[in-house]
Amino acid sequence: MFKGRHFDRSVILLCVRWYLAYNLSLRNLEEMMAERGISVDHATVHRWVVRYTPELLERFNQRKRAVTGKWHLDETYVKVRGKWTYLYRAIDSNSDTVEFWFSERRNLTAAKRFLARALKRHGRPERIVIDGSQTNREAILSCDTTDRLQDRSRRKLKPIRIRQSAYLNNRIEQDHRAIKRRVRPMLGFKAMNSARVILVGIEMIHMMRKGQAKYARNPQPSLAEQFDLLAV
Repeated sequence: MFKGRHFDRSVILLCVRWYLAYNLSLRNLEEMMAERGISVDHATVHRWVVRYTPELLERFNQRKRAVTGKWHLDETYVKVRGKWTYLYRAIDSNSDTVEFWFSERRNLTAAKRFLARALKRHGRPERIVIDGSQTNREAILSCDTTDRLQDRSRRKLKPIRIRQSAYLNNRIEQDHRAIKRRVRPMLGFKAMNSARVILVGIEMIHMMRKGQAKYARNPQPSLAEQFDLLAV
């Protein structure tokens, strides 16, 4: 994973973890590394984040525990190049993250892509709670119909129950806050590609803090320990 890199693995993992987990800028990290006698440019730290975050998430997902059959679905706003973009998110009844999807647009196509991805990875939920969004309701109905038509198990699948209630969906509104707390100090992203990768990393940190991955030797490892385990 780190073959051929000029810097030691521990330095790279430290910078990636600190940037994703805490309200630090790239230049903050450059200064903090310099205080430790390590000369690394802030642009290099950014390249590390973009390069290693997707692979770390892939390894995390291999350890991720199963979610429940009751989901809450919503989207939140993220600014990129001065324009609002959208992060679709779903959590389960335990507040564990089910899935997320970053989109330039907030429409039926984006909602269907997000939900199709969640169904493919986690199977069919019994129920999905949403707010008053008719677009999200249409996306669920469409994906549910497609999923049942494509099913080859010969079982009679029950339709996914939809609950529309802003009050009941307060659970995911609260969960958005952990993501927004890290994104807000960044004052917006400059490019879609880097925004997508960094948001993926922030979501991964959020799942780590919620203890969503299984580790045989240590059931509750710290963030640093989880990064080391994933990088082995």
